[in-house]
Amino acid sequence: MVYEVILSSQAKTHFRKIIDYLLYELENRQAAISVADDFDDTVARLSHMAGSLKLCDDRVLQAKGYRTIHFRRHRYLMVYTVDGDRANVEGIYHELQDYEGILG
Repeated sequence: MVYEVILSSQAKTHFRKIIDYLLYELENRQAAISVADDFDDTVARLSHMAGSLKLCDDRVLQAKGYRTIHFRRHRYLMVYTVDGDRANVEGIYHELQDYEGILG
């Protein structure tokens, strides 16, 4: 099955802030390109495996149907839900962020 990956406005904002930080705060264009490429790869992987990844370990997030997929080369992850043939990305977080507390 192929899933349509839908980014919420919040997920789009998260991604934009990550890229802006790399470009304008760190002034590291190569890092921004690398994260953007990893993002594209993660979206492509999610489109093929969204329903097969396990629910979050946190019980509150499980009850909401949240799952995660990690970027391969960077310490970011997407939190998403599955609705039929859609993977709805709710947010993009750094692995060290308390996304469970934010979404719970």
